[in-house]
Amino acid sequence: MNEKEHMTVKELPQGERPYERFETAGAAALSEAELLAIILRTGIGGETAVELSERVLVNIGGSIIGLNHITLEELRCMQGIGKVKAIQLKCIAELSKRLSMTQAKKTLVFNSPNTIAEYYMEAYRHLEKEHVLAIFLNGKNRFLGDYLLSTGTVNQTLVSARDIFKKALHIGAVFFMLLHNHPSGDPTPSKQDILITRKMKEAGSIMDIELIDHIIIGDNRYISIREAGLF
Repeated sequence: MNEKEHMTVKELPQGERPYERFETAGAAALSEAELLAIILRTGIGGETAVELSERVLVNIGGSIIGLNHITLEELRCMQGIGKVKAIQLKCIAELSKRLSMTQAKKTLVFNSPNTIAEYYMEAYRHLEKEHVLAIFLNGKNRFLGDYLLSTGTVNQTLVSARDIFKKALHIGAVFFMLLHNHPSGDPTPSKQDILITRKMKEAGSIMDIELIDHIIIGDNRYISIREAGLF
């Protein structure tokens, strides 16, 4: 058996131990592979934990951000990544999203499309299908909750006015916003996006529950249909 096979992080040669580098130089000094190695702990088949992590990164596109685009089953199929390690890696991706949203929530202002987009950006910019969200507010523009309206194909989704207003009435919303992602990364609104926005604004006027914006999330970019003057 190769002496590195199933070697834990602590058993690595002194100069290859990410734990020690973390303690002496801090997390910022570690590579993504070293950070992943601390989580995975062991290598397999002659690979150290760091080498295994480097291979995982190559397989997901060269960056830890690729964990958002790979399924649990795809991870499990990688040599050296079983059920437990796959779950650990997907948990890292989810924690990253939640940390980003928690940080953004501190400055969340619902009359500012920029802060809304920042809050939802990490959760929505990596999705491979369109997801449409309704965000509900009270009469003082305070957050009441959000509700996933639809999960569509890459280029099509269905939005029901009935679903929106049923939920809005149930929780006592006075205002609402729409938000959805473009998997292409380009947040430019389509004709369908604009038509749906205008339809929901008209329906909201009838129901006395006002649509105040529709934000489209791209890859680290967004467009506010209200700011663009499209409704």
